Amino acid sequence: MKLHWQILFALLAGAAFGIFLPNQIDWIKWIGDLFLRGLNMVVIPLVISSIVVGVVNVGAGSNVSRLGLKSILFFLSTTLVAIVTGLLFVRVFRPGNNVNMVKSILADAVVAPKSSFVDMLVNIIPSNIFSDLATGSDRLLGIIFFSILFAIFLSKQEARYRDNLVNLFESIFQIIMKITGLVIRFSPFGVFALIAVQFSHYTDNSQQLVNIVGSLGSYLLTIIGALLFHNFVTLSLILFLFVRVNPFKHIVNMISPLLMSFSSSSSSATLPLTLREVEKKSGVSNRVTSFVIPLGTAINRNGTALFECGAAIFVAQVYGIELSIGQQVLLIATTLLASIGAAGIPMAAFVMMSVILDSAGIPREGLGLLLVVDRILDMFRTATNVYSNTCAAVFVAKSENEILKV
Repeated sequence: MKLHWQILFALLAGAAFGIFLPNQIDWIKWIGDLFLRGLNMVVIPLVISSIVVGVVNVGAGSNVSRLGLKSILFFLSTTLVAIVTGLLFVRVFRPGNNVNMVKSILADAVVAPKSSFVDMLVNIIPSNIFSDLATGSDRLLGIIFFSILFAIFLSKQEARYRDNLVNLFESIFQIIMKITGLVIRFSPFGVFALIAVQFSHYTDNSQQLVNIVGSLGSYLLTIIGALLFHNFVTLSLILFLFVRVNPFKHIVNMISPLLMSFSSSSSSATLPLTLREVEKKSGVSNRVTSFVIPLGTAINRNGTALFECGAAIFVAQVYGIELSIGQQVLLIATTLLASIGAAGIPMAAFVMMSVILDSAGIPREGLGLLLVVDRILDMFRTATNVYSNTCAAVFVAKSENEILKV
């Protein structure tokens, strides 16, 4: 049985257990706790190793070259717009407002940060990286900043200093990915327990159960709507206004890699097809595609960033948490950096969600709700990631005065 069907079955079974056996919920609550601990276990090593490997593979010259500067500016600006789009869509349509989830002991243990916005900016630079590593995901922003800085300067070192460390981090990344896959394999059990705990609070309130299901449907449609808006409005306007190409023709040219990414939920697996189609059908030179597309696959994830921010706001609404302006700005910054650290594999964004939720003081138990519809959203956000990379290639090629086929 495919994993997403296992998760759906676990959701239904967990809801039934919580409704009909609420007094026995302590029998299984520990399973959900273990699942959350497993996710938290892999977050820090996964973020560090994926960022270092991704940045180093780009190469030191990309940080100062003309192509590198144009590509990174495009990636950062479109990712930031995507994050804000996700935030606004969920705040406007408010899919989580009809549910008032009861926090359990684990949720109550999460305390919303009370520092000022200036403090949040200062804390991006860690005073003691080893202390932050020991603290864990509560200080992930500083860990991500240090990892990016470390990778940039590592890529500039002589081969005798660089190669051994690069091989070490690549080995760590591959091992942590295997461990992450193992944790994800147990996600149906985690969903079963987390959902059962939540539903056990509403055995005497059928209207709340209806509201939960309705909110999940609204959340799914809201995030998909935001992703489609980013693709067909934001990115298309960028191509039309700043690149002077036909966005509709470019989308048609990219049908094959978009369908491939949609079905596989992996931008990395789609990379060879994306390279071929951008070069062959849209007319971008090999010089640009061979640089921009792999770089984008490593660090540019518009769809992932949009989903992560929108999902965090949704969970906050479900738990009745109203985030301050400072918390929302911190959420945007954390999402921007965390999206860079996400691997180009299925469900990578979901693994990073515990970090995003922690940054804004939102209960991690909301992951159980998000996982129910994550497989569907994973397909849409991966296709958005790939399409954004193709738009970046067209943007850079046009700025280099290349003659395109769009």
